[in-house]
Amino acid sequence: MQANQFNSVPSRFCSPAIKLPPWVPFPSPAKLKVARAISISAPEHAHVPTHVAQDNHKDDPTTAFWDYQFLFVSQRSETDKPVALQVVDGAIPPDFPSGTYYLTGPGLFTDDHGSTVHPLDGHGYLRAFRVDGAKREVTFMARYVKTDAQVEEYDPVTRRWRFTHRGPFSVLKGGQKVGNVKVMKNVANTSVLKWGSKLLCLWEGGDPYEIESGTLDTIGKLNMINAHEKSTADDVINGGDVLAVAAGLLKPVLRDVFNMPPKRLLSHYKVDTKRDRLLTMSCDREDMLLPRSNFTFYEFDQDFRQLQKQEFIIPDHLMIHDWAFTDTHYILFANRIKLDVVGSVKAVSGLSPMISALSVNPGKSTSPIYLLPRSPGGAFGGRDWRVPIQAPSQMWILHVGNAFEAEDGYGNLEIQVHVSGCSYQWFNFHKMFGYDWRSNKLDPSCMNVGESNIQLLPRLVQVSINLDANGNCENCSVELSSKWEKPTDFPVINPAFSGRKNEYIYASTSLGSRRTLPHFPFDSVVKLNVLDKSSHKWSVASRRFIGEPIFVARGEDEDDGYILVVEYAVAIQRCYLVILDARRIGEADALVARLEVPKHLNFPLGFHGFWSKDS
Repeated sequence: MQANQFNSVPSRFCSPAIKLPPWVPFPSPAKLKVARAISISAPEHAHVPTHVAQDNHKDDPTTAFWDYQFLFVSQRSETDKPVALQVVDGAIPPDFPSGTYYLTGPGLFTDDHGSTVHPLDGHGYLRAFRVDGAKREVTFMARYVKTDAQVEEYDPVTRRWRFTHRGPFSVLKGGQKVGNVKVMKNVANTSVLKWGSKLLCLWEGGDPYEIESGTLDTIGKLNMINAHEKSTADDVINGGDVLAVAAGLLKPVLRDVFNMPPKRLLSHYKVDTKRDRLLTMSCDREDMLLPRSNFTFYEFDQDFRQLQKQEFIIPDHLMIHDWAFTDTHYILFANRIKLDVVGSVKAVSGLSPMISALSVNPGKSTSPIYLLPRSPGGAFGGRDWRVPIQAPSQMWILHVGNAFEAEDGYGNLEIQVHVSGCSYQWFNFHKMFGYDWRSNKLDPSCMNVGESNIQLLPRLVQVSINLDANGNCENCSVELSSKWEKPTDFPVINPAFSGRKNEYIYASTSLGSRRTLPHFPFDSVVKLNVLDKSSHKWSVASRRFIGEPIFVARGEDEDDGYILVVEYAVAIQRCYLVILDARRIGEADALVARLEVPKHLNFPLGFHGFWSKDS
């Protein structure tokens, strides 16, 4: 079968047609002919075909289905003792710095009582690859983050799991369904950070969990923002604002019934290496249900002393996953959402996931960008931050690579941001990772976009904003960051260049050579030069996939370092830690070393990681 026979994004999920200029990176829905998704799910109770596991070069729908399932197989084993990894290709270079690569993501998707959960609701499973540069050895450890939900759902005596929390994206089939108000399941599975003396695992809707870095033991929640928290929105309530009154009515329900914290810390953080600060962001708990958004930004030093806090109330219903910063601004790309009334009723009653209460809102042909002053009273040129910049493209932003700014001698300011974004027509809350809560199955058909609709999928774009000395927007443009047009996500840079003008971005991508699921999961690392628009790539073999790349600096130059990435060899059910020479990506000798994780510790697809160099 040809790839275009598996075109996805069912027409019933497409939004109304909006006519955009022909040069816009994300196509006008009116010009798209999106075919109905064709399921590649295996039959009910089907067992893994033997030939699928043995034939590394098999390329058909059945093999594609099982390969995808292998990326999300629960790993119940942990190892609190370092396990030495065997080098199977190359060698660890003598100049590789000593440190630890932390990778987090979900570890458990199925309990012992018939319930499954969405990958985003899977319990956080922290992996640690410790590199001893002097001995040129790597050891591996993996532990579950013992969140409150994990402690409740896991019995360490019987080693059995029983899901009691729905989680925002799941409905329990074998557990309590109707009336289950345990929806804010903090699983600490999205990102990981080593800052100062603390190792933290973060989730999108609650406090981070602190981890002991030597043993990976869970210390407990770190209350970074909610202690003695008083939102300025509480003051607005007294003024009689309708939305503020509605927020006041929602607060006790969300607090006492659904056990939601006053502010939900986002899982994505930023490190300002120039000022040596950690930047985090939160939103109010009631924002998900109201057509307004209350965002608070915090800046911390290495001892977690709060150096700055700023709060912004935006009159729009937004969902922010990642964001950007420069020397003078916090930058929000306004992913617009709306409340689904029918879905809300079903979600609250437990008949559908809580995320059913929301849907994307592609009601405008442009994408609002909010430039929020980083310093109190520091708006550029006196510009009103409440008025967003309108980017001439309708795009849903997933992840940010970098942002920086430059002021010329005449007082004008140019801001440039590199982000991965997809179309509203492709992004769908109910189809993320292909999880179908009705059947408890992963069906990746929704990601089976053919070449004719490839522009729907995530791609790396450059957003440029020009402000005059008075803060007026003179121009805002959106274009591809390079000549590489394949679907691309998880952009990362040399962290030393965060907030500064950079030349290189590394990201996960796919060659698109597979007949089924050609564009996801990712099978390549691409190095993009955002100055000359060139690209170079390194790819894994057939039926192997990769996660997010991480840059490890070696010298002072921007691309003088190594790339770490996990390779998932689903055909043989193995995981590998891969070391690439960042300067030689695109050349035959880019691979420096490949280290094998023991099969019994094979782990599911991770989300985000962090490199911590030994001090």
